[in-house]
Amino acid sequence: MWFWAGLACAAPLVLGAHLGIAYLTGNFHEVIAGELYRSAQPTASQIAGWQDRYGIRTIVNLRGPNPGRGWYEAELAEAKVRGISVVDVGISAKRELDDNVVEHLLDTFASAERPILIHCSSGADRSGLASALYLAAIAKSTEAAAEAQLSLYYGHLPLWFVRAQAMDRTFERLEPRLGYPDS
Repeated sequence: MWFWAGLACAAPLVLGAHLGIAYLTGNFHEVIAGELYRSAQPTASQIAGWQDRYGIRTIVNLRGPNPGRGWYEAELAEAKVRGISVVDVGISAKRELDDNVVEHLLDTFASAERPILIHCSSGADRSGLASALYLAAIAKSTEAAAEAQLSLYYGHLPLWFVRAQAMDRTFERLEPRLGYPDS
């Protein structure tokens, strides 16, 4: 009994520590080495460091264009100095993506210079869906590997009552088109 009680108390602490570390590190993760990375909103110094370490050539900003906002202007300025292309694809984590946006995102992935950094605000929901789509459509990865991008490990809560569930519904809707069998 004490074991289960201890486990019930420790699990939220371990999860909280993991998510706290992800927050402090910009929720930066390698999806495919040398090809695709994902993160929360990067600072200018993070962009510089990640380009130096991973060779980032393209940033896909899933928050869309935000002229006049400090984070956006800093991102554009650092990218310009470093010769990094920035592609703005504005999507919401609270709404399913329509087919036109999906096509634009997939076209961007197909034509963008690699390595690519995908980011949204927290690096959990929109970045998760975009990474899953990349793995499915571009890298031709397994369904399990693609779906793993939409997981608690990255801060995504795949629960039916969470508004970001729209990312999961989008991926599920697209699975047949991506070559995955109907579930």
